[in-house]
Amino acid sequence: MRIAEVIGSLTLSSMHPTLKGYRWLIAAPFSLQGLRDGKADGEEFVVLDELGAGMGQKIAVSEGVEAQMPFYPNKKPLDGYCAIILDQVQLSNEGATS
Repeated sequence: MRIAEVIGSLTLSSMHPTLKGYRWLIAAPFSLQGLRDGKADGEEFVVLDELGAGMGQKIAVSEGVEAQMPFYPNKKPLDGYCAIILDQVQLSNEGATS
């Protein structure tokens, strides 16, 4: 699971029949340094959204086979699923000296 920021949405004119009626987002993932800096710094990707995430919100994204699990036992051809809308992300001071 990765943390990403919603940077847009998209509309598909042609898709696999099992994906009709869903909402699609464009998300930019964070690296650990990106989370510290507050700026998404990964390569953007497309995510299926059933939760209603909005622009600029941080989300947790399931990928690969795990992205299909909310639809089990049915299978859907998708790579990313918006599993959580995050209110806050808090990082510990790992490696900090006191």
